[in-house]
Amino acid sequence: MEKILKDVGDVQSRLVDHRPVIQGEMRYFVREFEEKRGFRECRLLENLNKMVLEASEHVVPRCSVNMQDCLFEALTRLEAANHMAQRVQQRELEAQQSAHIQAMVDKRKADWEEFAKEQAGMKEAVDEEHAKAVGRLSSHYSEMEKDLARLTDI
Repeated sequence: MEKILKDVGDVQSRLVDHRPVIQGEMRYFVREFEEKRGFRECRLLENLNKMVLEASEHVVPRCSVNMQDCLFEALTRLEAANHMAQRVQQRELEAQQSAHIQAMVDKRKADWEEFAKEQAGMKEAVDEEHAKAVGRLSSHYSEMEKDLARLTDI
């Protein structure tokens, strides 16, 4: 029974205990990077670190200044273009309003001419009626005069 327990323990340690396998992989990894490659990755990482430091100290500030200058120039141009577009839009609106105002003026002139014609027609009608009334009154008074003259002769 003891042998079975020992065999089961060995099987369990091989199945569950991965330390020997992991230790072997770690030794292989260390040997691969330290011995075979000769710290090549370390030198590459150090070179990359130097490049990143140089870029962050010199290139990024220069690019930032250039970017701010270009953005300021672009903003200035955009504001000028926006101002010009607003002026064009204002002129177009004024032209539309001017055309609308001119149309309204023309309509008012036509309305005034029509009103003046109506008034002239009404004036003629009133003048004609007045002339008829004057004629009637003249004939009436002339008849009254004749009657008065007749009555005074009697």
